Amino acid sequence: MTASRTTAVNWAAFTEAEPDLGRVVEDRFGAFTHHVLATLRKDGSPRTSGLEVRFLDGELWLGMMPGSLKVLDLRRDPRFSLQANPGEGTGMGGGDVRISGRAVEVREGEARDGYVKEVEPPQPFHLFRTELTEVVRTYVEDDTYLVAQVWKPGEPVRTLKRT
Repeated sequence: MTASRTTAVNWAAFTEAEPDLGRVVEDRFGAFTHHVLATLRKDGSPRTSGLEVRFLDGELWLGMMPGSLKVLDLRRDPRFSLQANPGEGTGMGGGDVRISGRAVEVREGEARDGYVKEVEPPQPFHLFRTELTEVVRTYVEDDTYLVAQVWKPGEPVRTLKRT
C-alpha cells in the first residue's frame, strides 16, 4: 500500500477498461467465500483479517461486523489490499489476485439499501465500497514463466514475465 494519491475508480470502471482481467479477478474471488484484507493499524503496521466480499451493482463491497478492528483501521486510514483466497493445494487456478485501493464507508442511502436487500447481511454491520488504485494477477505460464499483470487507473494492463 502506497501513500500516493493515485486516481481511484470503482469496480464498474475497472471492468469496463479491462473486461478480460475483470472476469478473471471476479472468478478468483467468487471461487471461495473468505479472503484476506490488509489494513493499517494506528501505528502504521499492517493488519490482516478474514473477510467476505461482494460484487454488486458495479461496486466491490466489503461488509464487516460492528466494531471490528478492520472497521476502525479503515475509518482512520482507508487504504487497503485485498488478497483472493488461493484455495487448496498449490494449483491456484486463475492465478493469485490482489486488489488495492481505498475503502469508503456507506452508512445510509440507496446503494446501502440495495446491498441490504440483495445480500441480507446480519444486522448491524458496516459497509464499505471500494475505490481501486491497483489490480494485480500473478500466475505461472507454460510451467516456465511467472507472469504478473498489473493494472492502475488510466493505464493499460502491464504484463511482466520472468523465468
